[in-house]
Amino acid sequence: MKRSIERGLAGAALLGLAVILLGCNEKQAYQPPPPAEVHIAQPVQRNLTRYIEVTGQTNAAKRVDLVARVQGTLTGIRHKDGAEVKKGDVLFVIEQDNYKLNLQLAEASETQQNVLLAQADADLARQKQLASRQAASEAALDNALSKRDSTAAARDQATAQVAQAKLNLAYTEVKAPFDGIVSARKVDEGALVGVGGPTQLASIVQSDPIQVKFSLDEQLVLRIRQAMHERDLTLAALGTIPVEVGLNTEKGYPHRGRLDYVAPELDAGSGTLSARAELPNPARVLLPGVFVRVRVPLQRDVPALLVPDSALGASQTGRYLLVVNRQDVVEQRPVETGELSEGGLRVIVAGVGPEDRVVVGQAERALPGAKVRPVTAAAAMARR
Repeated sequence: MKRSIERGLAGAALLGLAVILLGCNEKQAYQPPPPAEVHIAQPVQRNLTRYIEVTGQTNAAKRVDLVARVQGTLTGIRHKDGAEVKKGDVLFVIEQDNYKLNLQLAEASETQQNVLLAQADADLARQKQLASRQAASEAALDNALSKRDSTAAARDQATAQVAQAKLNLAYTEVKAPFDGIVSARKVDEGALVGVGGPTQLASIVQSDPIQVKFSLDEQLVLRIRQAMHERDLTLAALGTIPVEVGLNTEKGYPHRGRLDYVAPELDAGSGTLSARAELPNPARVLLPGVFVRVRVPLQRDVPALLVPDSALGASQTGRYLLVVNRQDVVEQRPVETGELSEGGLRVIVAGVGPEDRVVVGQAERALPGAKVRPVTAAAAMARR
């Protein structure tokens, strides 16, 4: 009897121990974690202007080398290096004494020839009168006519020499051909210039307005021509197309001008089309020779989808977005992107629609193929 009781107690103890162990195993079973929370937002729908963005380089609207066109000693420099000058300002003076004397000699020769011509005209008139009364021979009349004509030719030659002497004297003053800024002089006062050919004295540059040159590839050219056709624009209307320019150190495109020139044909070597814009530059912020960002409007009021640029990822196949489908599962969508708009939003040309839920925050938790708990970005910000 005692043994049976002991056996019963031992069996009950074993049964209790089994129940306890079974309960522990149930508590230690693997429990999957809850879906990760990600922030989502639908693409923004907005009408905007589509632009062509390229890199260009500034170029002076006018640039001329100032040269000495006559020979002589440089006797005067009437400007400071880097000074702003006006059209017609005298910048350099070459010795003028010899050229003034040459002008006086030419004028004296012209006066002499005018006197001789007057005498020849009088002789011719007298011979004509005598010949009309048959008091002079025909040979005498011919001689008077020939003398008058040769004297007239000599007078014309003397007049031309006067004009040449005046021109040479004018060349002794090197003037600014247009408003601009003069570079550092290349010769000093007292130097002999113009010997053996023109001597470069300095350069003058006009940077207001300033030009911006840029190139468009073949695909952009086709898009522009299509846009022009849709807007009924011709090449004559190119001057009405605005162009926006920005330095690499500036935000946006603060400088605005107009399209000034488009080449009539593509460059066969590079497959590009050259274009040029002209912009006012009164403060001379844009210096000639600087690389700039150029933006030209292609189409206005175009419906577009935009997402935060920070939501885009990149892979070997291109740009992509993470999208949460209806089953709250993350998908990786390849997309075609457009230009960057205001507010850090990037245009999406293809790949997502306006109803898609795009991951815009906590993207590190959004693994393609994983189930997540989507929370709108606005709600996530409100909770904070």
